[in-house]
Amino acid sequence: MSYLLKRLRYFNGSSVFRTLAVAAAGSALLCSNGDTDFRASVKARIPVPLQDPLPFPQHLDFSGVYGTLPLYSYRDIGSQTPSSDTTKDASAAAHHGGSNPCNCFERNTIADAAAKVGPAVVNIAVTHDYLGVTAAKSIGSGTIIDKDGTILTCAHVVVYFQGTSSLSKGKIEVTLQDGRSFEGKVINADLHSDIAIVKINSETPLPEVKLGSSSKLRPGDWVISLGCPLALQNTVTAGIVSCVDRKSSDLGFTGVNREYLQTDCATNVGNSGGPLVNIDGELVGVNHMKMFAADGLSFSVPIDSVSKIIEQFKKRGRVIRPWLGLKMLDLNDTLIAELKLRSATFPDVDKGILVPMVTPGSPGQRAGFRPGDVVIEFDGKPVQSMKEVIEVMEDRVGVPMKVVVKREGNKLVKLTVIPEESNPNI
Repeated sequence: MSYLLKRLRYFNGSSVFRTLAVAAAGSALLCSNGDTDFRASVKARIPVPLQDPLPFPQHLDFSGVYGTLPLYSYRDIGSQTPSSDTTKDASAAAHHGGSNPCNCFERNTIADAAAKVGPAVVNIAVTHDYLGVTAAKSIGSGTIIDKDGTILTCAHVVVYFQGTSSLSKGKIEVTLQDGRSFEGKVINADLHSDIAIVKINSETPLPEVKLGSSSKLRPGDWVISLGCPLALQNTVTAGIVSCVDRKSSDLGFTGVNREYLQTDCATNVGNSGGPLVNIDGELVGVNHMKMFAADGLSFSVPIDSVSKIIEQFKKRGRVIRPWLGLKMLDLNDTLIAELKLRSATFPDVDKGILVPMVTPGSPGQRAGFRPGDVVIEFDGKPVQSMKEVIEVMEDRVGVPMKVVVKREGNKLVKLTVIPEESNPNI
């Protein structure tokens, strides 16, 4: 900061003081009304990291649609002589292992979290060849989640899907923050969650990001998004959590049951697959998509869901999803009141899951489910949302499960349903 310009007005009877203050390192303030001079001491402290301008790349080579841009790391201020305040902040951060033990939002909170995660954020470039000629190149992001070179990203960044099979889009080049490049290989990919695992081989251990918990997030919590939008590597944006359980149906997706973290972090093409982290630098989501018709509407796959997918990848190489053949709807007070008005025989419940439709020939129909049933227990556990049912079933296919439903006239019925594996093509 070179100049600080401030205009002050001091009223004393009919006198009006007009003040013009110019401060560089902080010295004096001169006030004048034409007759009287007034001098007061003013001190201005300018943090060392702000005293010099940010470096600006002298050359950008734009080739292709988005181009291949030079790689620039996060700003290194290690060679600067820090102020006493800066030294204290750094000492405190080192003492606490770079975390924020008091959950206080401080001046360096976002920068510290970004610096902690940044080295493990990668740029993923996929070259599309046709008869040996490079036809196009797509750009995405990813996060190293294991020192052995395991990278978490979005499936649409690296593969095409044909039915149940995934096909690599082309040669995968993974570039780290320090400029090193590796050839990547797709290990696993899941269509419905849009999650994929890419592997690179390095002779030395690689930086990794710790997995956090998305279930601990609340609307209003600060989060940080990192990635390579438009091939601009090492880009950091920040925002807050807008919604912790935005349903896919709210976004117009039919036939799928997913939940997303909604944030107002700036997200663009190339951010897909990159990390969404909390202020402790823990991975809480995988950046997935944005609303093109509006700004500040970005969506990420919650890390709790991703962790379960990763476990299934490790266990059997693919994701198994149980299928009941039931359309389900979470009940709330408003919906229950409306259904009561429409039918006086609707069961007396204050929570549960309505079954408005049963697929013919499905496990649900064979178990005896009927349209209008309200599920109140599943596998011996009280439930009031589809999410809870999914969590109870996990990946158990072919395992009988006891279900309690409430029907018209408040009749309690016990059923036994045996889930089947869902058809991945549906």
